[in-house]
Amino acid sequence: MMHQGESRPEPSATEHPVPSWAVGLFVVLAFGGAWAVALPMWLSGRGLGTPFATVVIIGMMFTPFASAVIVLTLLGRRRPRPVLRFLGVWPLRPVRRTVWTTVAAYLGGVLFPVAAVAVAVLAGWFPVDFVHFSGFHDVLVASGLRELPMPIGVLVALQLAQIPFLSAFNAFVTIGEEIGWRGFLVPALQRYGTGVALLGSGVVWGVWHAPIILLGYDFGRTDWLGVVFMVVACVLLGVVLGWLRIRTGSVWPAVFAHAGVNGAVGVGAVLVTSGVDVVDVARSPLGFGGWIVLALVIAVLAGTGAFRRRDMHTP
Repeated sequence: MMHQGESRPEPSATEHPVPSWAVGLFVVLAFGGAWAVALPMWLSGRGLGTPFATVVIIGMMFTPFASAVIVLTLLGRRRPRPVLRFLGVWPLRPVRRTVWTTVAAYLGGVLFPVAAVAVAVLAGWFPVDFVHFSGFHDVLVASGLRELPMPIGVLVALQLAQIPFLSAFNAFVTIGEEIGWRGFLVPALQRYGTGVALLGSGVVWGVWHAPIILLGYDFGRTDWLGVVFMVVACVLLGVVLGWLRIRTGSVWPAVFAHAGVNGAVGVGAVLVTSGVDVVDVARSPLGFGGWIVLALVIAVLAGTGAFRRRDMHTP
């Protein structure tokens, strides 16, 4: 019995699991929102060459966030409570472990494209030019820079050195995706099992990219095979990001890991030989090299029992 003056305890998220129809609605809204936002690029006839393409892609990244907000609003009293805890936004508990895990996840995100390119180079898929940096020189010339202000080797060093510091700013946009995928979808699916939550959210994440992948984004393909490549990449990366989300109970490690990946994903363009297109499944960090790196990371996590630990958070 509650005594006068006592407050009723806040119900946990497990008392209000997200119903299946709400998960389905979230997916429909996220997919529909992505296509709606990307539509101007399709209608322009210029695809990724549309002048405002970057703005459109950034806007598309916020559709999972908007979809989660809409679904949680429609759920009303049936939504998981407290909402911010369910989404992994707040509170940060324990603070020190969450912060340091976020820092480590960010650095891991930055290193992932570098490791993926290294694997592609060793496999012979990615021809590099460590002497003249001819591919990067072509990029500079194409941008209108006729005379280099300093030796190209110095420019490359500066370009690479700034990646760990500037990539963090991507968190301002990756939060739009991560609140939806790892914040909402992973815990919403976790009632069906951790495996379903990690793999299912990865598949949805990959297919969601279709509006830009079909325009040649990431893999240079305009057919559904490009979407398949993206699904593979997102399932593998999503398992790692989803594990971080469940392991810490916080969405922030996934937000900053995603930011690190996005910030460093162009590292290959700085090192590649002239005339070689890096937008290809064999040379993209999200392609073969990246799949191998992520598969090894997942194998290590599985081998150490990381997916079975008792301190994994449940919604």
